[in-house]
Amino acid sequence: MAYFVLPGKGKRVYRLAIACRIVDGTARGARDRSPAGLARRRTRVLRRALRPSRRLRIGLGPWLRALPAQLPDPALTAMLARLDPHVRVAYVLRHMEGLPRYAVRDQLIELRVRDPWPVIRAADAVPPPSARRSGRFESALRPVRTRSAAPLVTAALLTAALVAALVMTDDGDAPAPRAPRLISAAPDAWTRGRTLDAWPPRGDLVRDRAFTGRAAAAWEAAPGERAARRPGGAAQLLYAGRVDGAPLAVLRLGGQIARYTHGGLDVATAGADPSAPIALGGGRYLLAPWDPGPETLAGERLATFSGVTAPARASTGCGRGPLFHVGERTVGDLGGPRATVLGYHSPDYRPARTERPARLGAEGQKFWNRLACQTEPSQPVSEAMAWNFWSGTVPHGGKHADWVCTRWTPIGGAATARATLLGEKDKATGSCDARRPVSGTWWRSPSGRWYYLAAAGRGLVPHAEGVDRSTTKNRLLVAPGARPAPVTLTAR
Repeated sequence: MAYFVLPGKGKRVYRLAIACRIVDGTARGARDRSPAGLARRRTRVLRRALRPSRRLRIGLGPWLRALPAQLPDPALTAMLARLDPHVRVAYVLRHMEGLPRYAVRDQLIELRVRDPWPVIRAADAVPPPSARRSGRFESALRPVRTRSAAPLVTAALLTAALVAALVMTDDGDAPAPRAPRLISAAPDAWTRGRTLDAWPPRGDLVRDRAFTGRAAAAWEAAPGERAARRPGGAAQLLYAGRVDGAPLAVLRLGGQIARYTHGGLDVATAGADPSAPIALGGGRYLLAPWDPGPETLAGERLATFSGVTAPARASTGCGRGPLFHVGERTVGDLGGPRATVLGYHSPDYRPARTERPARLGAEGQKFWNRLACQTEPSQPVSEAMAWNFWSGTVPHGGKHADWVCTRWTPIGGAATARATLLGEKDKATGSCDARRPVSGTWWRSPSGRWYYLAAAGRGLVPHAEGVDRSTTKNRLLVAPGARPAPVTLTAR
């Protein structure tokens, strides 16, 4: 990771030696090898690799002598060297380390990136190079010692002896610290109530108490807001098994879900939706125990094992979009820790008093494949409903466009709705009413003249105050204007 994040090109041997030196310099003893410690160490490695000190080039001999015979492929190194530093970090974390978007976002915030989402989108848009071999390489490197370890060993022994003496002189009344508790639902609990509390633990490592205990301890030790501490609180085990050959545990406490691997701990706010699939990484999802067998977007069976789906990834260039069908729902990846239920209404839709979940058809899938790459919620959402309330040709030399009002239901928050004009150049056009959509924007025609455009849903007519000589046809209002000016828009 440090090797690929380092700036510049240079010779690969020196680059790899500096990367090894950075990693060796962040090692601080056995206590930092816990999952929480490894996460903190990853942040330190990234910070030093982003802005390496020139002093790292002095005295590189021990690290140069410890390099492996095979070096990483130069094609990927050269491609990464051309990227912006933070985009390079996001690319390495997303496409080489395999971290989900929300984990990459958290890591970028730790690196003091104020607005991480554009950085992640830029990294996802980078085409992979035509490398001769995989960019990820396994080296047999060992930490390089530049001084004797005897003083450290002596100090450790003296410290242990002193601690033992203090313990023996204690009155013995202090209780020993308790290990973090894990709870599990009964295998048939979900048949009596469909809640997250009723999810039984699944996976082939559920009975491995050493592994699940390490996962609980890692969450208990997580710093700050990620800690799972509360009076009488105990984390619920949802999954413990091997995903793509790597051990993985999924824990839950309230509205938070933690994913634990030997490489670290990721904690995210995931809400209390009992049925939303949980992202495990690599395109795999953990389904609710009562869910029917999932199907691909083409209607074919999607394999599952212990509640975990086979890899299912969006077919879009940005990595977001529809994934698979579960019963009457279609779920997709919008960058959150859980899959999002996606819905679609065509321009002919009329609002009903009640709505039942419906699968996306071919038209809805095609629409969401485009919309998911053009809009991205600022926080994870459990449901997203897109109403393409107007579709047609924009006048005065414009081309075909769709006006959509998308209702986002964030995890643990109130729903909001935003309008987007999807055309030759997509444009966000402000808030909208998800049941009576109307939206407008100033638009510059190919001839260079300004017009105010507004459209409303079926059965409504847009009205604009602040423009002159407006005309309305097929629910599209068009008004010329000298320059963009404030407009009050309503629908009747």
